Amino acid sequence: MPQPGRPANSYRIGEAAALLGVSPDTVRRWIDAGRLAAERDEHGHRIVPGARLAAFARELARPENAAAAGLPSSARNRFRGIVTEVVLGDVAAQVEIQAGPFRVVSLISRESAEELGLEPGSPAVAVVKSTNVVVEQG
Repeated sequence: MPQPGRPANSYRIGEAAALLGVSPDTVRRWIDAGRLAAERDEHGHRIVPGARLAAFARELARPENAAAAGLPSSARNRFRGIVTEVVLGDVAAQVEIQAGPFRVVSLISRESAEELGLEPGSPAVAVVKSTNVVVEQG
């Protein structure tokens, strides 16, 4: 939901940190180092445009980058993240969500994707129901 005084699909530092599975201080350091682009809202707060955050999340999730950052690898049944790609077909849609270091891809109806307003930079939660879960030691 858009916040007053903020562009749609933009995130404050704490929100971006939660979506990426890191601390707000880590996001601040990435911004200060120029790794993640940010802008200022009308109140002077730093915000990250959703499309830029989505692109950064994809880069961060590359296997060599995730391992180097020491990000957690334990999965849960609800993955809060950011939509990084939506491919609309005639009937179905492929939706990719980056939830911290985890990439979740789902096939849903095109109608559902449109009703949810899914596009790169949108926040989303992937809910997974499975009868078989494999746990491996890290």
